[in-house]
Amino acid sequence: MKFIKSLILIVFISATTSFVNAQTINTDKSEVKFKISGGGIFTVKGTFTGMKGDFNFNASDVSGSSFDICIDSKTINTKNDKRDEHLRSADFFDVEKYETICYKSNTVTKTSDGYKTTGDLTIHGVTKTVTIPFTFKNNTFEGELEINRFDYNIGEDYGTFRVGETAEVTIICKVN
Repeated sequence: MKFIKSLILIVFISATTSFVNAQTINTDKSEVKFKISGGGIFTVKGTFTGMKGDFNFNASDVSGSSFDICIDSKTINTKNDKRDEHLRSADFFDVEKYETICYKSNTVTKTSDGYKTTGDLTIHGVTKTVTIPFTFKNNTFEGELEINRFDYNIGEDYGTFRVGETAEVTIICKVN
């Protein structure tokens, strides 16, 4: 009987801990910003929205934290409708075939500047392991990384003259 009570207590604590650590993503206030050179002359800035998934961060137990989050690739917005339609096409993101861009963490660790998470980033059907340094303040995750579009087979026919090779990416995820 004592064993059963102990087992029930362990299950209850585990369930409660998981519930307490899980936060709800505020989809309206979360976005992924990017900037990439265009034609070597100017910089194209844009966003992706529609962020959803599991956000579990606990500063008291960083190693127990995890992220499994996707954004809607159709939401790309550079404030130029013609360019956005082209970016949604098979020439670039092929959003009909690859509807989401997803990140799933493998580890989350504390650093001297904040935190970092290492995990699998899937864009355009290609998965690569990336590390994202981030801060978490006022219920807001803010991380930055650089992505080489050729690593994900994006716009391969466009070289680097018209579109830069790497994009600077900032992830802002607000949670409740």
